[in-house]
Amino acid sequence: MRMYIGHQQAVSAEDFVELALGTPVDLWLGEESETEEERAARLDAARDILADNPSLPDDVARIAAEVIEAYAPELFNVVPLARPAGHRRSSRKGAAA
Repeated sequence: MRMYIGHQQAVSAEDFVELALGTPVDLWLGEESETEEERAARLDAARDILADNPSLPDDVARIAAEVIEAYAPELFNVVPLARPAGHRRSSRKGAAA
């Protein structure tokens, strides 16, 4: 199945997020090897983007909720565990013998 955001094809999950947000994921998450100057520049750019797009955090939360709802069966593939066969203790009420 091919996924498109607008006219762009999303090949990976990261592509999908980047196309949906309109910004690279690394802008928000950073990179392990970034210097303090790179981090400061990245955070400045992120603040500028948020100032220009105040609804972006709400849009991201909405997109995440829609994805979770659409893929919930696969994301939360929970299988009930079989209960071991055995004796169940019956609860006794009253005085101990």
